[in-house]
Amino acid sequence: MRKPFLLLSLAFIIFSCGSSKETASTKTKAPANPTDYANTITSDELKEMLYIYASDEFEGRETGQPGQKKAVNYLKQHYIDMGIPAAKSDGDYFQNVPLEVMEAPKVDLTVNDVKFTSIDDYVSVSTAKDGGLETNEIIFAGYGIQDAAYSDYKDLNVKGKVVLIKSGEPKNDDGNYVISGTTESSKWSNFRQEFASKRDVAKELGATAVLFYHPDVYSMAASRFGRSSGRMSLKGNAEDMYYLLINTDLAKAILEDIETASESQTISKSLSLQYLNASNEFNSENVAAFIKGTEKPNEVIVISAHLDHEGVKDGEVYNGADDDGSGTIAIIEIAEAFKTAAEKGHGPKRSILFLHVTGEEKGLLGSRYYTDMDPIIPLENTVADLNIDMIGRVDPKHEEAGDDNYLYLIGSDKLSTELHNISEEINNKYINMNFDYTYNDDNDPNRFYYRSDHYNFAKNNIPVIFYFNGTHADYHKPSDTPDKIRYDLLENRTRLIFYTAWELANRANRIVVDKATE
Repeated sequence: MRKPFLLLSLAFIIFSCGSSKETASTKTKAPANPTDYANTITSDELKEMLYIYASDEFEGRETGQPGQKKAVNYLKQHYIDMGIPAAKSDGDYFQNVPLEVMEAPKVDLTVNDVKFTSIDDYVSVSTAKDGGLETNEIIFAGYGIQDAAYSDYKDLNVKGKVVLIKSGEPKNDDGNYVISGTTESSKWSNFRQEFASKRDVAKELGATAVLFYHPDVYSMAASRFGRSSGRMSLKGNAEDMYYLLINTDLAKAILEDIETASESQTISKSLSLQYLNASNEFNSENVAAFIKGTEKPNEVIVISAHLDHEGVKDGEVYNGADDDGSGTIAIIEIAEAFKTAAEKGHGPKRSILFLHVTGEEKGLLGSRYYTDMDPIIPLENTVADLNIDMIGRVDPKHEEAGDDNYLYLIGSDKLSTELHNISEEINNKYINMNFDYTYNDDNDPNRFYYRSDHYNFAKNNIPVIFYFNGTHADYHKPSDTPDKIRYDLLENRTRLIFYTAWELANRANRIVVDKATE
């Protein structure tokens, strides 16, 4: 009497088992929780690595020196140990960066057959090609300003010409500056910005040489450079324009009333310039590791930091724990988190390039070599660069305010509104840090936007975020040591950057660049 019941029961069990097996085989894998992997980033591991990386053994990691070689091998070994392959197709973690140190060039300069002397009368501040020029006219372009509110170059053609400019910017009769309309000066006479801003305008307009009359800057340059510049640059990256800081004697030999003159004019005087370069060549290295994306491998997120520092000066090691040991080891921890996720079946949809660049302290040389000369990943495939430079300390402003849960963000909105919004959303979702955008201001006198490696990506219309804790009393001093790092803050800030990279790597669509520049 019980057989029918037993048969029905067996049938139900068989059906149920088969049904369960079918469900298990067809159900979608649960989405990854990035917090599981962010939590692998710990203050203990960061501290352990930084005490090694910023130790005296690494001799301050000066570009091209033995300490820097130890540093790149340390980074390479970490990636090998983690099983993260090299970014280069040949399996080499090192991207060779050819460099040269410039000795003072041999420059001969005469005006109306009167010979002027290098250092005593002028200082060459460009790395130009061997050669020279002869001309019978010099263009005086006033303050050398080109701005929407005022331009010294209006109706002035300086292409192929020698241009004379002077420091400062014009004021109205009421004493206000013409450009700002207030008593506040603009970047055109700001000590940190004027030099580069006026040079760049003249170069863009095709000037073949610029003579910049700024007595204070000339005196400082003459004292600093002496008879040898010691300037480091990328090998073979000579500029197309000669740029000289000149003293009062030379300036007045060209234009007697230069102190009071403001109107642009053509000066009929002969000028002869002969330039002979001098350099010592050597090599340094970027370190590049790579996790390939699972769905969109040709779209790449770059996470960058500079590996170098100031080296040894007067017998003291400049350890550079914050600048930029903190950013360097943060990348290693972020790489480990992504690798752990990949091993759990949650590899990033887009590829991640972990890029440690050399020569930042010498002029963003390693990142410039990467973007301008030998990009491992085509720039058009690069979605964004998250650049980390000093994230282990608290600056005086926030220390005084009792706020250590902060980070300066620079550049997040300059090319992509979407990147900025994602950055804010991720922070609100996971970390709730106070983002300080003080240095993101276009008129920031410190020009931090232009002073770290993200800029070489940004100038190529690649969206960037620069993460920065601000400067402090130990900035660029031998006292920037690992015992002064706030490892709790370093952990939290590194996790924030990981979360942001995770979102950029795994979101459905590539972020939009809606503010591209020409």
